[in-house]
Amino acid sequence: MNHTYVVIMAGGVGTRFWPFSRTNNPKQFHDVLGTGKSLLQQTADRFEGICPKEHIYIVTSAEYQQLVKEQLPYLSDDQILCEPVRRNTAPCIAYAAYKIAQQDPEANMVVAPADHIILKEEEFRDTIRIALAATATQDILVTLGIQPSRPDTGYGYIQYIPDSDNQGSKKVKTFTEKPHLELAKQFVESGEFVWNAGIFVWNVQAVRKAFESYMPETAEIFAEGDEWYFTEKEHSFINKAYSLCKNISIDNGIMEKAGNVYVVLSDFGWSDLGTWKSLYEVSEKDENENVTDGTHMLYNTNNSIIKTPKGKLVVISGLEGYIVAEFDGVLMICPKDEEQKVKEFVADAKNHGIHFV
Repeated sequence: MNHTYVVIMAGGVGTRFWPFSRTNNPKQFHDVLGTGKSLLQQTADRFEGICPKEHIYIVTSAEYQQLVKEQLPYLSDDQILCEPVRRNTAPCIAYAAYKIAQQDPEANMVVAPADHIILKEEEFRDTIRIALAATATQDILVTLGIQPSRPDTGYGYIQYIPDSDNQGSKKVKTFTEKPHLELAKQFVESGEFVWNAGIFVWNVQAVRKAFESYMPETAEIFAEGDEWYFTEKEHSFINKAYSLCKNISIDNGIMEKAGNVYVVLSDFGWSDLGTWKSLYEVSEKDENENVTDGTHMLYNTNNSIIKTPKGKLVVISGLEGYIVAEFDGVLMICPKDEEQKVKEFVADAKNHGIHFV
């Protein structure tokens, strides 16, 4: 029997990717890269050969259940775990782990976000197999660490012990969340730090033990569901469970506290695709360093990302380093270097009662 399972977290809103990412249709359900498949579909496809399709579970907001069904029609209802409210990644992972363990106590599981870009998919699968081999028989928690190409302040960093090999993984020493630039430079120069990809691998017994040790209240909440998972009463149980859960990430709740955390050093063309700028960086560019999707006539325009509806001709002249994005009634034009203001735009639109968010 194949004991490998994949849990894809697909419940986020992705505000920084507005106007494409909306509350009712966030970025993971969009074909952001123009490949003909949404980010969620690409993520699920990436695990072909890792586990059978009936072992893929999606954790998402209840409001996105239908979108998941439409995009991944091979999933059964039991494979779509609907959260009644957003409570960050720790409850999301606990729900999946306790449910899967109820069905398969020997389960070895991968947890991955739905909205990441992986450019080298075969290298990714090889890395996942290394991690799965390490976690199959050990009480360890494994995360994937990306070799940093620059001192980026937008990522979390993992420090590892270089001479601590354990079946292809290294012992984790510290986690640091989004350091300032000078500290990020020191991290990269030291050669002992990697970016935290937010992709995890462990067996269900190890992660349940970790919840019992470091988040005992959460462990107790989801352990009570063992008699309800895969039954018609699961839905009402989860509604009650989430009303009791703290809003906390798996990093804060467990990974930063546990002493059995390891990292597999990775290099597979990764981006968390959190922002327009990150999409620009991973996309193919034309001779003027523009990334375009749509029907455009460009003049004296460079170093910009332009994503507009294909049925509309967009003529642009004289832009340098801009985001031009139009989707479903909203046109946004913003300097690429000011993309952090996108969340501000969304907040202002909400405050003014504008419904395009």
